[in-house]
Amino acid sequence: MDTKTTLPISEARKEIFKIAERVQKPSTYYTLTEKGKPKAVVLSAEEFESWQETLEVNRIFPNLEKDLKVAEKDFKKRKCATLEEVLSKEGFVLADK
Repeated sequence: MDTKTTLPISEARKEIFKIAERVQKPSTYYTLTEKGKPKAVVLSAEEFESWQETLEVNRIFPNLEKDLKVAEKDFKKRKCATLEEVLSKEGFVLADK
């Protein structure tokens, strides 16, 4: 824990408006403690949403790093399809350009 951003809950209560302002900076958060043990974390809503999205991507694509490497190799070997080909295969009809 970073002691600069770790506060007892009782102290954070007094500073909550300042803390809410400070966490607006990217990657800034506060760990709130009770009896010296971490109890909660305060971070900006934007940062929280970003973490939520990251967790969702990891849930949907558990092997993302491996999948990207395979896709990169396929792309280099020209083993890929155009958007039009994929949409057509899925039954979508594209309008004339």
